[in-house]
Amino acid sequence: MLFTQEHNELKRTVNRIIDEDLNPNVDDWENADIFPAHEVMKKMADAGLLGIGKPTQYGGLDLDFSFEMVFAEALGGIRANGVSTSIGVQTTMCTPALTKYGSEELKQEFLVPTISGDLVGCIGVSEETAGSDVANTKTNAKKDGGDYIINGSKMWITNGVQGDWVCLLCNTAEEGGPHRNKSLIIVPLKTKGVSVTRKLDKLGLRCSDTAQLFFDNVRVPVGYLIGEENKGFTYQMRQFQEERLFVAARALRGMEMAIEDTIEYTGQRKVFGGTILDNQVVYHKLAEMQSELEAARALLYRTTEQYVSGEDVTKLASMTKFLMGSLANKIPSACLQYWGGQGFMSENWISRAYRDLRLTGIGGGANEIMLEIIAKKMGIYPGMRN
Repeated sequence: MLFTQEHNELKRTVNRIIDEDLNPNVDDWENADIFPAHEVMKKMADAGLLGIGKPTQYGGLDLDFSFEMVFAEALGGIRANGVSTSIGVQTTMCTPALTKYGSEELKQEFLVPTISGDLVGCIGVSEETAGSDVANTKTNAKKDGGDYIINGSKMWITNGVQGDWVCLLCNTAEEGGPHRNKSLIIVPLKTKGVSVTRKLDKLGLRCSDTAQLFFDNVRVPVGYLIGEENKGFTYQMRQFQEERLFVAARALRGMEMAIEDTIEYTGQRKVFGGTILDNQVVYHKLAEMQSELEAARALLYRTTEQYVSGEDVTKLASMTKFLMGSLANKIPSACLQYWGGQGFMSENWISRAYRDLRLTGIGGGANEIMLEIIAKKMGIYPGMRN
């Protein structure tokens, strides 16, 4: 993937906003366990960053997905993944299906103000018993005249406390399950019957307002259906490809920063007459981890190239997500070890990186699910072998 001047300008714009408006505030937001989502989204929207790949007629820039990846990788420079996760939900998780399959009326009502930063969106897929197992979704929507009546609950919903609307996956038929009975429906979160039962207390992403949502006889117009009824599972699987590449790209920069910060610290910390970095075991390990990151970056860029070319990247995207998830389990932990007791202190960012990046191998499809997909694409899954 060759970067043009436009790619580099986009990256500079994102880095400027991060340095001037976001990173100076993330410690306060982490301590408060929430950040001002509408304020941050508006800041990003004013710079044209919430609709990079969306059509210009809806306020987007109509650029190809390689620009989305440059954006996602740069967002990894935010020193609180709670913020970057929320932005990613807005740009890459709740809007792709709406953009591709939504009616013109839906796009005007929800996509346009989401790109402009006036609305904050959510993606409502996961449930307590249906995380990576999306097909096990229990939330249902039944037609009643010109409306759907929705009942159920959703778990781990990023932007769920401050959000304005959710792209909700739910069952709309009893037959055809589990893959041909689901639909994506937009639900405004101020609709009667929608409740935020609790803001979730999490290990990491502390400033992200992650919620558990309940839907009790929630009535929305049938016109809020995205695309065709009972095609929602397929739409969501396609949407997952962009989500997983976003998660991978964002983690890349975060892990790179963990290595950079660790080099700086170990180069200054004196022990036994020298610095920690003087020890071969330390600088060899850091060199090894940087090499692994560069290999992961190459896979990410290759996958992005093929996606932009219109190819099916299900296998490569799953490999990229798996590799980044595995490295995110390894690199922050190894770096933290070289900080010693200082690494266990909340005042040092490496401890936050350790907590935040751990989600890379879980959110958007756990590592084990990625391996299942890869095995199926390789034809080695049980029942597929000759």
